[in-house]
Amino acid sequence: MSNTDKVYGLSKFWQEVNYNFVYLDKVDRAKWDEDYKLLLEEVQNTESDYEYYRLLQKFCATLKDGHTNVYFPENIQSTIFTSYFGEYRLFVTNIANKAIITRINLSKKDEIPIGTEVIKVNGMKTQEYLEQEVIPYISSSTEHILMDWAVSRMFRAPKGTSFDITLKLPNGERKDLTITHEETTEKEVYPAFEERELMDFKWYKDDVAYISLNSFSNPKIDSLFMDKLPQLRKAKKLIVDLRFNGGGNTSIGTNILQYLTYDSLLHGSAYSSRLHIPAFKAWGKWYSLKDTIGASEEDKKWLKQAVLSHQDNYFHYFPYNPKSIDLDREERIVIPTAILIGHNTASAAEDFLIAADNQKHMVKIGEPTFGSTGQPLSFDMPGGGSARICTKKDTYPGGKEFVGYGILPDIQVTKSYDDYMENKDPVLEKAIQYLDKK
Repeated sequence: MSNTDKVYGLSKFWQEVNYNFVYLDKVDRAKWDEDYKLLLEEVQNTESDYEYYRLLQKFCATLKDGHTNVYFPENIQSTIFTSYFGEYRLFVTNIANKAIITRINLSKKDEIPIGTEVIKVNGMKTQEYLEQEVIPYISSSTEHILMDWAVSRMFRAPKGTSFDITLKLPNGERKDLTITHEETTEKEVYPAFEERELMDFKWYKDDVAYISLNSFSNPKIDSLFMDKLPQLRKAKKLIVDLRFNGGGNTSIGTNILQYLTYDSLLHGSAYSSRLHIPAFKAWGKWYSLKDTIGASEEDKKWLKQAVLSHQDNYFHYFPYNPKSIDLDREERIVIPTAILIGHNTASAAEDFLIAADNQKHMVKIGEPTFGSTGQPLSFDMPGGGSARICTKKDTYPGGKEFVGYGILPDIQVTKSYDDYMENKDPVLEKAIQYLDKK
């Protein structure tokens, strides 16, 4: 890429954020602009397109939004590895803020047992390495997802990159290893990858029905759910597992939820976006919100729009339309219900939870959800890369925010290192215990 293209790409991203980013009010504008000015020179000194795009990703990450990202061109992305190291294939998971190897190629499972901790990388303690070399490049709305991704992506780098690592095996033994990103020909891994169906259904203790809704991206899940209604109506208690549901289409989820409540309306998320009318921004320079004191209602409205427009903080609130339910009462399944949630419960699955909020027969068990959603504006970048910027803010109907926090469980249960090593599911166990008392 030419220096002209590098400066143009940086400037285009900076400009689109200023104009369209829905959370601009949460950005330190002075620092944002200062970082941009420093990068104008820095991007011109990059020695490769990879290095250039890394700088843009680091700049983007300061916005702290999971739906605002900069992506490598395909010719660069295709050379970047995460888990392949030639004779080794390693998968690392955040467990209790430690980098734990949770899957490895089959032939190495005795050399590096599952449960091994990565305690040093390139001479630095793992946490220090993550803070310096990984976290600054990840765009995330929530701290828990930031840590999850930092650990799982800690070795993401171009082919040929080497890492000197120190491992702590489950028996306490230390092991030093140098690993280099190369293709791994061995396909088998231990433990084997789990194959999840779109929906799973089973019984616990004869009267507790368990149903996992693993995606709302395929409308087929609605018909799968409908097929199970005769069996579900025999249940005395219900577990709905959303821990592996990364979202999809909100209406697919609400088509299921309407059978699990007696409500006549489902109140989903409310949403808004920034509204920019240049003349109001110009007028707002000469006023402040103090000028609304004593003004007529019409003038107050005008002054408020002008001042907030000048601050890039004027919003359009979309009409709110709850979903109407037209089902007979006997068609509903309203029984004690535990909804299992976790860090991978995202987007349309979070919309499902918002619509299910305040249902007295439901309880959420597990960990905070993903905590990022919105409508991204996508655009091309010089050199074949791309970017996206979140333009829509979603909240609970009353304005309560969940982006940046996740939807919180009523009963928090976290899978520990020992749970993982013993292949336990404490969230499911807690749900069964809870329902036993109902």
